[in-house]
Amino acid sequence: MTEFDRLHAIADRYRTAYVAHDPAQMPISARVRFSENNVALPFPDGTWDTVAEEHGPPLTLVDTVQGTIGIFTAIRMLDVPAFLAVRLRVEGDEIVEIEHIVSTRRNLSGPPTPIGPVETFRHDPDLDRPVADDEIMSREALIGIANGYWSTLENNTGEIRDTAFSPDCTRFENGMAFPDVERLFRLGRYRFNERVRDRDFVVIDEARGLVMSRAFIDHKGVLDRYTLTDGTEMESIFREPHSWSVLELFKIKAGQITAVEATFIAVPYYMPSPWTPSARWPA
Repeated sequence: MTEFDRLHAIADRYRTAYVAHDPAQMPISARVRFSENNVALPFPDGTWDTVAEEHGPPLTLVDTVQGTIGIFTAIRMLDVPAFLAVRLRVEGDEIVEIEHIVSTRRNLSGPPTPIGPVETFRHDPDLDRPVADDEIMSREALIGIANGYWSTLENNTGEIRDTAFSPDCTRFENGMAFPDVERLFRLGRYRFNERVRDRDFVVIDEARGLVMSRAFIDHKGVLDRYTLTDGTEMESIFREPHSWSVLELFKIKAGQITAVEATFIAVPYYMPSPWTPSARWPA
């Protein structure tokens, strides 16, 4: 079995154990660290206790260099649907880190509330396909293009910064489609994004051109009205300090982002992740 296949099999076992509420079905370390929506929790807790079913099929990516796994899927808890993004880190044969971002309508209560129906959502099929030999990129180049996306989103003025997009690139936010990615960036539509901070690139799947990134998007709530590059007057939808916490997936081929999928939630303004280098875990 290749390392790619081994990590993919661990991801499948994780999903099965999670829905069954049975950690014994997967290779879990006694020293595992677990967070859900940026809160360090004892394991198991949170949605490990409440998940009722998974709406599939999921999308799994693996990083054989870092020993990390990413999963984008959807679940139901009682009658509450949710989009779920998971990051796992494996050492040897054991899972040592588990990170969840779980997005429901309730935890997207800050304006706007971008979330689609989990029952009918399907991932862009190209996300799961290998990249052609003449379009594949190095790890460093993939990270650079993904980081350029964040730089373009931060203080978005219409300038495309160190990244590029295919003409048909669509961004899915919690299952809701937003096409015309480059056009909206060039308009400066997201001028209200004060910062995109604590950026990290946690799973790099080079064969499929996939990058999973963690970031926080801060809105200070100071901006009132602003003008798009085409002269349109806009009013910021963020009227007070506000942040998004996101696990975001980029498909990158031949220097262009061709698809984006994001699972994110509203969090207290300037909230950190327990996974940032300066974070302190309880003993």
